Amino acid sequence: MVLDPDFCLDVPEGFDDSDAETGVHPIARKLFLGTTAAEAFKKAHEWVREQRIRLSDVSWDFFHNEDEPHCLSIYFTFELDPEDT
Repeated sequence: MVLDPDFCLDVPEGFDDSDAETGVHPIARKLFLGTTAAEAFKKAHEWVREQRIRLSDVSWDFFHNEDEPHCLSIYFTFELDPEDT
């Protein structure tokens, strides 16, 4: 599997997360906006089912005075093929 550079994280030179105590794990976030909460959830559902990710968490927000005020944020990690790990 070739990783898309748009899905890669830039880390400072010399960064070492090998210490188990730190618990450093790269997590991505994607926002889904909608005029209703159901619309935001539908957009997220459609996107997630097409991806190879592991969903870690979700959060909701409401942006007053916006055309699409309902915001569903999903937090996820990319799932790699077992032979790539």
